[in-house]
Amino acid sequence: MLLLSDGCPCGSGLTYHACCAPCHGGEPAPTPEALMRSRYSAFILGLTDYLLASWHPDTRPTSLVPDASTRWVRLEICDSGEEGDEGFVHFRATCREGRRWAVLEERSRFRREAGNWVYLDGHPGVTRLKLGRNDVCPCGSGRKVKECCGTG
Repeated sequence: MLLLSDGCPCGSGLTYHACCAPCHGGEPAPTPEALMRSRYSAFILGLTDYLLASWHPDTRPTSLVPDASTRWVRLEICDSGEEGDEGFVHFRATCREGRRWAVLEERSRFRREAGNWVYLDGHPGVTRLKLGRNDVCPCGSGRKVKECCGTG
C-alpha cells in the first residue's frame, strides 16, 4: 500500500503534498519536469482524469484504462529543459508486470498552452529486464531483489 506521507511517488525526495499534489489539485506545473513527475505519480495513483487533462488536445486519447497488472516502482529523470513554450523530459520508468520487469525510456515533448504545460508526445522504448534473485532490485532500494521486491 502506498503511503503518501513517506514521500512522493515520483521519487523527488519531497512529500507528495509538497511535490505532485498541487498539480493534481489544479495548480499549473512550473516546468516540463514537474509535469512529467506529476503525470508519473498520477499513473501510480490512478488519476486518469488528471492524465487526460494534462495531455495536449491534439494528441490526447479519448480515454485511458489503468493497467492493474503494471506496478510502477521508479522514475529517473535523465535530462529536461525548456525553451520558450517548448519543453522536453528524457526519463526512465521502471515497472513490474506480474513476474516480469521492464524499463520504459522516453523523450517526451511538452508545450505550454495558455500558461499551462501539457504533454504533447514522446518516443518510447521498452527494455525487458532479466533479474536473478541476487541482482540489485530495480526499484532503486539498493537491496537484492530477493530481499526487496522479490521475484515471484
